[in-house]
Amino acid sequence: MATPTAPPDPHQDVLDLLARHRLVPVVVLHDAAHAVPLADALEDGGLPVAEVTFRSDAAEACIKAMADRGGIHVGAGTLATAEHVDRAVDAGASFAVTPGFNDAVVERCLERGLPIFPGICTPGDIERARAAGLSTVKFFPAETYGGVPTLEALQGPYPAIRFIPTGGITADNVGSYLRLPSVVACGGSWMVKPALFAGGDFSAVKEAARDAVSAASADGRGAEKDRA
Repeated sequence: MATPTAPPDPHQDVLDLLARHRLVPVVVLHDAAHAVPLADALEDGGLPVAEVTFRSDAAEACIKAMADRGGIHVGAGTLATAEHVDRAVDAGASFAVTPGFNDAVVERCLERGLPIFPGICTPGDIERARAAGLSTVKFFPAETYGGVPTLEALQGPYPAIRFIPTGGITADNVGSYLRLPSVVACGGSWMVKPALFAGGDFSAVKEAARDAVSAASADGRGAEKDRA
């Protein structure tokens, strides 16, 4: 029996980007003045991608600052309403991530042409994503919902679905996720924790990003071979 393949994805360019970098730093910023220095540090560390979450009033301004800077692919995270989607698009976000499957948010993202990776943690969630025409989803909260063993179990009935595990991902366990052929990339915050730049010095972010890129490159080799 032939192995099922994923349908063509309208957001393949973004998927290719995430698959190339293997990591998506999950950023929470409360001061828009930190957006560009953080983007500088991530790009200098070899990780020109970030998910800026709508967990602060500064999110929209931070996304705009990073998008206007250029050189970094910035997504919007924790989108909870259709209005959030409009604000993210207008600010220059190039993709969207949500903690769960919100029909209104997914619909608005599709209307606006914004690549959307909704959060899922059950087979029922995956069925909703497939019904919406999506083939790549965020698995959240990854560690709380069984981590790698759960993803391995989901690969069986859903071989064409790809995942972006997020939630509890660290430098110590990211490799076990990246080795799974169903995983496109992992979301994590360890390389952009506010404590790393609390004093206004972003050099620690640069080094953390560089170390994360190195770890992802080494740990992803097996998965890349499986995809070939």
